[in-house]
Amino acid sequence: MLMLCFMLLMGMLAACSGDEGAAGGDAEASDGNTVKIGALFDITGGTGDVGTPYSEGEKAYYEYLNSQGGIDGVQVELIGDDYAYDMAKGQRLYQELRDKDNVSAILGWGTADTEALRQQVANDQLPYFSASYSENLKNLEESPYNFLTAATYSDQGRAVVQWIKENHEGDNPTLALLYNDTAFGRSPIEDIKAYAAEVGVEVVDEQVIPVTATEAQSQMLNMQEAAPDYAIIQQTWGATATILREAQTLGIDTQFIGLNWATGEGVVEIAGDAAEGMLGVVTHAFPYEDLEGLAEMEEYLESKGESLEDVSQKFVQGWVTAKIMAEGIGNAEELNGEGIRKGIEQIKDMDLGGLAAPVTFSEDNHAGTNQVRLAEVKNGKFEVITDYFSYED
Repeated sequence: MLMLCFMLLMGMLAACSGDEGAAGGDAEASDGNTVKIGALFDITGGTGDVGTPYSEGEKAYYEYLNSQGGIDGVQVELIGDDYAYDMAKGQRLYQELRDKDNVSAILGWGTADTEALRQQVANDQLPYFSASYSENLKNLEESPYNFLTAATYSDQGRAVVQWIKENHEGDNPTLALLYNDTAFGRSPIEDIKAYAAEVGVEVVDEQVIPVTATEAQSQMLNMQEAAPDYAIIQQTWGATATILREAQTLGIDTQFIGLNWATGEGVVEIAGDAAEGMLGVVTHAFPYEDLEGLAEMEEYLESKGESLEDVSQKFVQGWVTAKIMAEGIGNAEELNGEGIRKGIEQIKDMDLGGLAAPVTFSEDNHAGTNQVRLAEVKNGKFEVITDYFSYED
């Protein structure tokens, strides 16, 4: 009798759990005229320097899209809030978006929260586009509803190492790795070290620098002793600018190369001439490039009394992410989580008008691309110096 009661109780709990997990996959998430998309923003947290313009780009794209008739007549309602890069707040916001707002998909942000939410996202059948490009999100067994809309941090790092190997003059190149002690900062480090060893680039130093650092003299002195030819930076704008200013003060002549969140106009604005010569990974276009894909953005900004000069590359990045999600929604037969997931998996070589590398998804692959470009700061401005390439080219 005790065993029978126990089995009945477990069955009831499983049924209750199953009802909650299906929230995102419920067809009621859309009324047929509107589809709700949730969003986690970092406006005031440790990565708010890049998170703010990124979120503005996401919001702007859906406002523009709705003004053009939506997705085949369906309007997009973007529901989001600032979680301040706090994983506990991110968890609560996710649950609110799922249970209260009944969204059909989510635009996320950080690495730690995105990875922590993977199992819930899968149970809730909510397609999830994050601003984190963690290599871990490629694993479809653990992340069946996560999609990567740009090259992973690890693929970015591998591409940089390959570029170093092919372009370095002189003896075998040496490399330092500068990153913060967060899931975001640590994400590509072991993969970069493994690939560097594979192709013959020696990693001679690692320095951990807080993502909110305003000084890093001790770390840069330590790196100076190792005298690396190159240093890869996995940070956002603020800490990257701190690194560059300290390097200038100490007279360090290492070639600094930032991964995508370390790259952009904000670094130059903060670091000034200390940013001259920095190289950066470019996953998304700068708004001052001559590209077909900027026409829609320019039209939107002009309707607001603004211009492309008023936005940054991270605005473009948010805009593109939202645009890819809209393409998946447009492909969906049903405007619920499962329908949108299948719609995203139908995207093949999506042409983004030069704003980013074309993306392709399938049932077996949720990593849209591994292509990046490189840019160099020249006269106070990033100039793109390569076409799209990958470490596999």
